Amino acid sequence: MATVTAPPPFVSQDLLNAVNPKKATAAEGSVEADTNKFLTLLVTQLKNQDPMNPLDNAQLTSQLAQLSTVTGVNKLNTTLESLKSSYQASESLQAANMIGHGVLVEGDYVRLQTGKGIMGVDVGSDADSVKLIITDPSTGKDVQTIDLGAQKAGTVPLAWDGVVDATRVGADGLPVTLKDGKYLIRVVATRGEDILKDAKALSFDSVASVTTSAKDGVQLNLPTRGVVSMADIRQIL
Repeated sequence: MATVTAPPPFVSQDLLNAVNPKKATAAEGSVEADTNKFLTLLVTQLKNQDPMNPLDNAQLTSQLAQLSTVTGVNKLNTTLESLKSSYQASESLQAANMIGHGVLVEGDYVRLQTGKGIMGVDVGSDADSVKLIITDPSTGKDVQTIDLGAQKAGTVPLAWDGVVDATRVGADGLPVTLKDGKYLIRVVATRGEDILKDAKALSFDSVASVTTSAKDGVQLNLPTRGVVSMADIRQIL
């Protein structure tokens, strides 16, 4: 007597795909994608090599070494990107803590208010003589020269009271002070007979807010100077 075997139950293609999912495609430019490309080329080369002149061990070893080098470089780039993200996060936190603080940035002015002004000098290299010259922009005349003497490389903050000549007094018996306003400043620094080009005048400003973007990184918004980077800050006061 013949035995009749029942046909297997119908299994849909969707069910097979769900049970046996395809491996996800490696992202373009990733270490896995580059490795797959290299191995594909290597296998193709081995399949199509001349049987009478096969690829020798030295060539194969060289190509495998190239794969290892490329993989290592890609992993290094991935690590650097991760470190960059961590650094930007840390920089953002540091910048946020600066909101409301006064800072010195490169500038050519000092603002005198109620007989008080803040400025500075950024000395790029050791100088035998550093002088800060203050000019009244309304007349174009120099109103005061502050002699700082010899200075080592670094940032020198200065408080200015607007008093040009302490020996001159007004009717109230107090030294005559310049009127409030914005004055121009410039630096003259020398070493021997050479005039140094790396000495810069610094202006005072305050940090109003912080902006972070993938393109420009962390930027500080200053009311007078505008947008600057963290690297532009010479000193936090």
